[in-house]
Order: sequence, then structure tokens, then C-alpha cells
Amino acid sequence: VQLQASGGGLVQAGGSLTLSCVASGNTFGNYIMGWFCQAPGKEREFVGLVTRSGGRTLYTDSVKGRFTISRDNGKNTVYLQMNNLQPEDTARYYCARGPNTSIQTSARSYTYWGRGTQVTVSS
Repeated sequence: VQLQASGGGLVQAGGSLTLSCVASGNTFGNYIMGWFCQAPGKEREFVGLVTRSGGRTLYTDSVKGRFTISRDNGKNTVYLQMNNLQPEDTARYYCARGPNTSIQTSARSYTYWGRGTQVTVSS
């Protein structure tokens, strides 16, 4: 399985970005998909996830109300819509394939990872 994230860039505080992550293969819809971020010198952190059907999402507290995760199983793609971005959101963002049904926020529970896309928010 290969995951390719895109859509990162430089944006001013208060701006928006939408990240996309395309997965290879034909089992995309069988797995929870997660987004994580990692800033320089920090550990990789959970941002949010979406269940297989897209019917449920879960977010870390710091992004609730600003970020939205969705997926299109027909396109093997998961999205991270990021609004009202702040400088503290600056990080490299990774998509990852999680378990089939078990809701997990630990990076250790995610088996396949993309190379990430950089998001930089200027103040």
C-alpha cells in the first residue's frame, strides 16, 4: 500500500488548506484512515481519523471546529480540510492507514504511512 499526500504549503494565519491523500490498492474502504502531524523536534501527534464509511470522525482537541476529515472511497482518497490555521499548526502532515474498525489514536496502531506534506503557517 502506498499513500501519497499533497496540498501542503505556506499560508497566513487565519487561512485555509485542504490536504489530500491517495492510496494505492483496492482495499482502501476497509480501513480507518488517520492524519498525524509532526513539528521539528516533536513527536508525531494524532490529528484526527475517519472510519471506513466516513460516518464517524474523531479529532484531537486543538483542531476541533477548525479541521474536517472526509473520505471518498471511490477515489481511494482521504481529505483534511484545515480552516483558521494558526502558527502552531505548522508541521509536516501525514496520512496513515489504521485498523479495520478499532478506533485508535496512537501512531503505533497505523501500519502504512505516506511521506507527508509540509504545512507552514505564518503569523
